[in-house]
Order: sequence, then structure tokens, then C-alpha cells
Amino acid sequence: MTNIDLGSAPPETVLNAEPEQALAALEAAVSLPAAQQRDAVSAVVAQWPAMIAGWVALGSRARDSVEAYAAYRVGYHRGLDRLRANGWRGSGFVRWQHQTNRGFLGALAGLAAAAEIIGETDESVRCWQFLHQLDPEWDSHQGQN
Repeated sequence: MTNIDLGSAPPETVLNAEPEQALAALEAAVSLPAAQQRDAVSAVVAQWPAMIAGWVALGSRARDSVEAYAAYRVGYHRGLDRLRANGWRGSGFVRWQHQTNRGFLGALAGLAAAAEIIGETDESVRCWQFLHQLDPEWDSHQGQN
């Protein structure tokens, strides 16, 4: 039997929750008819620009691949800011199993996909690698909300 030193496992960061009012506004925006959602989500993001989930929702409703790339990139950077504020020091796990981490991981996955679409292959590869470092079980979470 092998002894496992759990004290040497990488640290895990769990992000703090988005403001309740911001989440309610985002939920209302994405509940509108599809033709109205992008503008409504954009208004929510304008009111709460630090809300990662808002940038992800905007990226998924973008008018084109460049707009999607830009929204996901902002969400990713807002997520890095929030990670650092929650104690992350550039390494360790940020797992999907924690609901509050899903905005950041979604932004990173969206950025990876959008980068590939616009021909930023190196960035896409780096993003996918980073995503799998943050959550080694990422592939098993595909298609979950």
C-alpha cells in the first residue's frame, strides 16, 4: 500500500458568489426571448462589470466570433482578479464542482473555443491546458450547468 501525503496536494480555490441582485438581473435577461437577450445581458454587464457570469452569458450571445472572444477574455481576466482576491497564487485547483467557480471556468472554456475559431490556435491550446490543470476532471463536466 502506498502512503499518500495529502498535505502536499495542490491548494484549491473556491470563488465567492456573485451578488444576488446581479444574478437575479442576469437570470431575468436570459429568460427573455432570444432576440432580446444579448442587449439585456449587455445592460446587466454594464451595471455589474465585475460579474464573470455576465461576461460568459454575453460571450455565448455574441453577434460574431470576435465579439465572443472579447467577452470571454474580459470574463477570464475578471475571474483571475477574483481568484487572486480569494487567495489563489497562480497554482492549484479551481474545480467545476463548486458552483461559484463555474463562471470563471466557463469564461476560460469560452475563450479557448473562441480563440480557436479566430485562428489563435496557440492561445486556444494554452487555455485548454490551463482549464485541465485547474480541474483535471473538466472533460467529465462538459454539458453540465
